[in-house]
Amino acid sequence: MNLSSLKPAAGSVKTRKRIGRGPGSGLGGTSTRGHKGAKSRSGYKSKVGFEGGQMPIQRRLPKFGFKNINRVEYKAINLSTLQELAEARNLTKIGIEELIAAGFVSSSQLVKILGNGSLTAKLEVSAHAFSKSAEEAIQAVGGTVAKL
Repeated sequence: MNLSSLKPAAGSVKTRKRIGRGPGSGLGGTSTRGHKGAKSRSGYKSKVGFEGGQMPIQRRLPKFGFKNINRVEYKAINLSTLQELAEARNLTKIGIEELIAAGFVSSSQLVKILGNGSLTAKLEVSAHAFSKSAEEAIQAVGGTVAKL
């Protein structure tokens, strides 16, 4: 085998269609554009959403839903995650910096502590928001809650 004998795999290379090169090519005449009409002519450009005069889909279907511009998106962190983090790193205070260092949140995200899982460690937890069950669970163990 040498470089001069290399060929592409069978069927991987196709010859391009040479449109409009006379009747002998089989693709002359109308050049695959059919007969008459706007699409057969040069310079044809349809409007976005135009469906040939049929009522376009964006006018057939009603508007749906809305985006609340005042929505505040929180990254959810459960009590079980806080327990694991406290055990793994031997922490008594858990704030945003510790969660960022552990890779649970990024610096631009807001954090909400949720009450899923159980907490046995006495922790001082600071976050942007807490669910009622999480707040009660942290305080039941003797920990403190600080909202940022």
